[in-house]
Amino acid sequence: MNRTPPRDGVRPFDDRADAGRRLARRLEFLRGEDVVVLGLPRGGVPVAYEVAKALGAPLDVLIVRKLGVPFQPELAYGAIGEGHEIRVINAPVVQSARLTREDMDAVERREREELRRRSARFRGGHGRVPLAGRTAVIVDDGVATGATAKAACQIARAQGAKRVVLAVPIGPDDIEAQFSGCADEVVCLQTPPYFHAVGQGYRDFRQTTDDEVIALLDSARNGFRPDPTDPDDPPPRDEQVTVRAGDVTVTGYLTIPENATGVVVFAHGSGSSRHSPRNRYVAGVLNEAGIATLLFDLLTPAEERDRGAVFDIDLLARRLVAVTDWLKRRPDTASLPVGYFGASTGAGAALLACTDPRVQVAAVVSRGGRPDLAGQALTRVQAPTLLIVGGYDEAVLELNRRAGSVIPGRCEIAVIPRASHLFEEPGALEQVAELARDWFVEHLSPVTATTGP
Repeated sequence: MNRTPPRDGVRPFDDRADAGRRLARRLEFLRGEDVVVLGLPRGGVPVAYEVAKALGAPLDVLIVRKLGVPFQPELAYGAIGEGHEIRVINAPVVQSARLTREDMDAVERREREELRRRSARFRGGHGRVPLAGRTAVIVDDGVATGATAKAACQIARAQGAKRVVLAVPIGPDDIEAQFSGCADEVVCLQTPPYFHAVGQGYRDFRQTTDDEVIALLDSARNGFRPDPTDPDDPPPRDEQVTVRAGDVTVTGYLTIPENATGVVVFAHGSGSSRHSPRNRYVAGVLNEAGIATLLFDLLTPAEERDRGAVFDIDLLARRLVAVTDWLKRRPDTASLPVGYFGASTGAGAALLACTDPRVQVAAVVSRGGRPDLAGQALTRVQAPTLLIVGGYDEAVLELNRRAGSVIPGRCEIAVIPRASHLFEEPGALEQVAELARDWFVEHLSPVTATTGP
């Protein structure tokens, strides 16, 4: 039977470490038990580190690989974990997909090789912490679909855990029902009524690196020494803001690093929001480069349910113009050159907005965007524009090529090989962020902003 303590307050987590400290307070009932805390790499490890430190428990990673149906990889028919022949299989999926032993062996060989690679990278020669007869506390930075966490629960039990507890800072309101039968207990601090993505619960949700995971594991093995961060390096100022845009008020996150050289306004695509983990990752990379960012919701919650509004590029562009005007009236951003980062339909809105005479936009970057939706306005775009498209996103790539051919200002197309529309492949989003960073660093400077077209 699941036992979830009362939900935490609605205050966002500052970062994963803050989430871990708050989660640890809810896990005090485990103190004194034979506990092993298992972080799911990569984002779950900073959370798990704080939990393990508070409980005085060993910290380890639980490296899991889902086994996907060959012709539908997102559908998992099982999972594998570290250890000799540790495997869990979903027999109904195997049967319905009519998988042969040869099919399954081929998938497992590939995934087990990746499992070994990740294990060697994170463990650096250290063995796993034994789970047999112990309580396994599986920690991630949040649960969205739940597929990986479910596999992790199954793997922990297959490794001999007597009791499995899933502990996360944020997740859907039906998380207990989702994990019934997988975890003995579920602890989730926040279950927002309008849950879109794990990142919506964090002020700072920048991606955790392999090196950070390794450093935290080393610190835990050495008695939880101070975290490998510089205490004199304060985090960037990050605040939630509201902006009046016409007859509605929209909400956003404004981050201004010290000595910022420019500010980038994010225009997300249809079905997304300011909580988009992809845009928040890109924003974090820009912040580290000294560029301020504003991620905001182009539409109100009621408008988001109206498909007509979602694809109303004129409306979205007007909102961008209103937000840009608001930035120019703030003392801390008034002098900063402005750039737009648009994704999907947001790219069309960004390119339309940058032609509005009321704003001065120094640069535009599109990620998997639909610049064609800007229509005839493309022929008036003078802001230097970078169109980033995945090599596998063939239809969108063709639309970007056509749009780029009619933009009179500087326009470049960057194709990320072997990347799909959402840039979910390993390393793909990192390439997007680096390209965007370099483009904005080049164009968001006082010299460029005042002498550009």
